[in-house]
Amino acid sequence: MNIKKSIEKIPGGMMVVPLVIGAGLNTFIPQALEVGGFTTALFKNGAPALIGAFLLCMGAGISFRAAPRALLQGGTITLTKLLVAVVLGLCIEYLFGAQGIWGLSGLAIIAAMSNSNGGLYAALVGEFGNERDVGAISILSLNDGPFFTMIALGAAGMANIPLMALVAILVPLVVGMILGNLDPEMRAFLTKGGPILIPFFAFALGSGINFDMLLQGGLAGIVLGVLTTLVGGFFNIQADRLVGGSGIAGAAASSTAGNAVATPLAIAQADPSLAAAASAAAPLIAASVITTAILTPLLTSWVARRNARLTVTKESL
Repeated sequence: MNIKKSIEKIPGGMMVVPLVIGAGLNTFIPQALEVGGFTTALFKNGAPALIGAFLLCMGAGISFRAAPRALLQGGTITLTKLLVAVVLGLCIEYLFGAQGIWGLSGLAIIAAMSNSNGGLYAALVGEFGNERDVGAISILSLNDGPFFTMIALGAAGMANIPLMALVAILVPLVVGMILGNLDPEMRAFLTKGGPILIPFFAFALGSGINFDMLLQGGLAGIVLGVLTTLVGGFFNIQADRLVGGSGIAGAAASSTAGNAVATPLAIAQADPSLAAAASAAAPLIAASVITTAILTPLLTSWVARRNARLTVTKESL
């Protein structure tokens, strides 16, 4: 059986297929992942540890000379995501009020589009990107939470920069960088392990998703996911290329993180007047998480294939 070849025929297949299988099991037979022991530790609760190991392995391929450019790339994409989300969200708020249009509110748009799935980004740039793209996660992780959303809504005084969360993400990446730069053989050894980890943590990420979220969010939630990946993705890709990237990192960051579902609640606690809008936004954001988990790998693989075609064309001229 050509299992690997069949999976790789699907854009971003090593990420998408295990993620969808994990989500399917969690939706229809969640007890299969709750048997305990190594099974639950690996397939249900293993995503953080596996992503940490992945970052260490991929960090080994980052040279110290590439680090400043990676920071510039990550900062540019992060700022672009925030600006696009704020402009689109505030336009909806201004034109249609707090309830938005067709249930799609400014709060939901800003919360979903300003946030990105770090695990999905890591997997995609590990498969399609380069060392700069991997290093950019150290800055992109800043948008993983309610901080920027709360700034956008004028509630910055109620939030704190998650400094330790950023440090926690940086540690395995930095350890990998140190090992890889000190010893070329360690670099070769560790970087080979990165791609192997992708399907494992993709499955674990999927096991935290329930397809019922799509039904609760309805069409508006799916539209929100499409906006996040395609509209937001267009600007992210352009910003990435503006600072010398290939566009792959910009595409890979065009998703909604799972913890964004909790962002409206955090905002409502800061400003109780937004409680009703926050309650309505949560299922929309949940639907966006699932939609972007499927669309973002497709967009990233399309950018990678397009880059490859353009390279071949230039070489033939």
